[in-house]
Amino acid sequence: MNPTSSAWPPARPLARRARVAPPLRTLTAACLLAWAAPHAVFAQGAPATPAPGSPTAPISAGGEPPTVVFSVTQVEQPAFDLPASVDVITGPQLRAGQRGVNLSETLSRVPGLQIQDRQNYAQDLQISSRGFGARSTFGIRGIRLYADGIPATMPDGQGQVSHFSLSSAARVEVLRGPFSALHGNSAGGVIAIFTEDGQPGFTFSPSFNAGSYNAWRLGAKASGASSDKPAGAVGSLSYVADWGLFATDGYRDHSAARRESENAKIKVRLTDATTLTWTVNHLDMPNSQDPLGLTRAEATANPSQATATAYTFNTRKRLAQTQTGALLEHALTPNDSLRLSVYAGERGITQYQAIPVAAQAAASSSGGVIDLSRDYMGLDARYVRRGFLNDGAYTLTVGLNYDRLNEGRRGYQNFIGATTGIQGAQRRDEANRATTFDQYIQGEWQVTPGWRLSAGVRHSRVAVNSRDKFIVAGNGDDSGSVVYSATTPALGVVRRITDSINAYVTAGKGFETPTLNEIAYRPGGSGLNFGLQPAVSRQFEVGVKANFGTLLINAAVFSTRTKDEIVVLSNSGGRSIFQNAGRTSRDGFEFSVAGKPTEQLSLYAAFTQVDARYRDSFFTCVITTCAVPTVLVPGNSRLPGVPRQSLYAEAVWRAKGSDAGAGPTIAAELRMVGSVPVDDRNTDAAAGYTVVGARIGWEQKIGNWTVNEFFRIDNLANTRYIGSVIVNEANGRFFEPSPGRNYLAGISAAYRFK
Repeated sequence: MNPTSSAWPPARPLARRARVAPPLRTLTAACLLAWAAPHAVFAQGAPATPAPGSPTAPISAGGEPPTVVFSVTQVEQPAFDLPASVDVITGPQLRAGQRGVNLSETLSRVPGLQIQDRQNYAQDLQISSRGFGARSTFGIRGIRLYADGIPATMPDGQGQVSHFSLSSAARVEVLRGPFSALHGNSAGGVIAIFTEDGQPGFTFSPSFNAGSYNAWRLGAKASGASSDKPAGAVGSLSYVADWGLFATDGYRDHSAARRESENAKIKVRLTDATTLTWTVNHLDMPNSQDPLGLTRAEATANPSQATATAYTFNTRKRLAQTQTGALLEHALTPNDSLRLSVYAGERGITQYQAIPVAAQAAASSSGGVIDLSRDYMGLDARYVRRGFLNDGAYTLTVGLNYDRLNEGRRGYQNFIGATTGIQGAQRRDEANRATTFDQYIQGEWQVTPGWRLSAGVRHSRVAVNSRDKFIVAGNGDDSGSVVYSATTPALGVVRRITDSINAYVTAGKGFETPTLNEIAYRPGGSGLNFGLQPAVSRQFEVGVKANFGTLLINAAVFSTRTKDEIVVLSNSGGRSIFQNAGRTSRDGFEFSVAGKPTEQLSLYAAFTQVDARYRDSFFTCVITTCAVPTVLVPGNSRLPGVPRQSLYAEAVWRAKGSDAGAGPTIAAELRMVGSVPVDDRNTDAAAGYTVVGARIGWEQKIGNWTVNEFFRIDNLANTRYIGSVIVNEANGRFFEPSPGRNYLAGISAAYRFK
């Protein structure tokens, strides 16, 4: 028995002495009453977990998901029974014929999610979930990110995924819709990666791949577990550690990059009731060149070029990050458990921007070089109770969360005399802090065999403080502080129509605070833009999930209404200034289907339709220096950065294996994306595109070795297309082109010591 297992539902009690209180009007009240009821008798056995492929197994983007998911309710539960759109990408899917560097390689298969590889390692991936986060030009906005439970989204709402280790990942979960709000600030969606556990014995796995544009990756992974103790026994230990080195000259000129990463996880059973998990990872990107965006004329003439300004100022970024965290899980009883996680890390960034020399003349200018030093820490403590109320199983989670970010933000001129692209005189020096303190309660209750309720509420307080240490003539003291707070509830109902079909309806309220980067610049001066307010949203979703054995179907209709939307006021040379607009709407439809018509053939498709619009008109800037917006954005304009439609489809054929290994695996992929507006006024758009790719893989078994090779071709038709856009770029450099036909080949091996 594993007393710390958190799968839902709990085991049915062996006896009942009395019925508990009558039904209450809300799930939270019902769970609290059951928690306090002294006469309730609870289970005395381990919770049962549904078998893969059963009607209660989760539906994922691939047809063979893990049994449970974590991201929706923050305890492990079957996705099929949850009132939420959640997809799982398994570790094998993440690594099948892929380079293993970016989430964009595989997450485009998730409905509702737009993830674009910008061909620019000086900027993070561009990710949006149902339209949330599309405006971001630096880092990831509007989506909560987690790596093994450690937030990759900082307290202010800014996130990065560059340190996510795909080579040792067990799975990635992607949550969309109202229940994302229960993760707190800036949760328009959730992306969570989980590192795999080591298996008994010891396995060493080297890998290498190389492809177009002189891109290559070298990696190694070591994993194992105690062979003298069964999994879950006291003293049992598992571990995994991986290292990777990636380098590329880049598809575009002036886009070379190098990245080195390490990731490790150790899990040990301390007692029958206690498990400790420790993780650590490090990322080093010493010099990633930034080609910047292109104008339409430049992208048409030569999509692989860098704009001239990128050379003038040698635009680039240096980044290093190290973080570690520990998770302690303790079972108080078979139905009561505690979970405590703590983490800490540091991140340093130096970025050279293309800010013209003349624009840095004013004393209030912050210069053209950003130097950030960040240290962060946090903890999350939660209590989980499982039991029965009126013969229906329930789970109750109560928790507290605290996060803190300390930031040193310095600015320098990007020139000395007539020489540009080097660090010059200091122009900015601030000590900034962002903290969050959240309290949350969440529960699930199987009211009857055919009805299930899920509900939760979270209260968040986000405090931002800035102390200006650069006070000179013409640039006064810009110190200040601001506090944001919000309460975000969510409620969902699941109706089991048959053993194979569930329908659900969900509603929730969320909020999104400005990040430190978004308040870093204000119109017409230096210092933080404390006038920027949080965006508040209300989300609704109706969906159906069906599992007919080898045929899995997900469908959802969603609607989101947001007020005080945070939008780009101006964007020039890598620097963005933001403002609040009025109301926006995001309405859409998601559909995915996974099937296996034969033993050897697997099919998968995901389609998304999103109509994202400004409902109110507002004023914006269209020039590089703009203190007061004067240009009208009409109501009903489309939100920039959000395509109306997207489609991903895949067919995989696997030959029958033998004792010597598996036969070849052949796959074809298709991706279609609709047009994408580049600015608030919709004056231009990146055209829609369709690209097709193919891959083939082999596997051989040679003694204790298992060897895999693959070869893939992307963009078979050599289509010219714009993969991403820079929203509201004031110089008209909106476009970031993607490569034409390109190739990748790789080999990996695993040696199992027994």
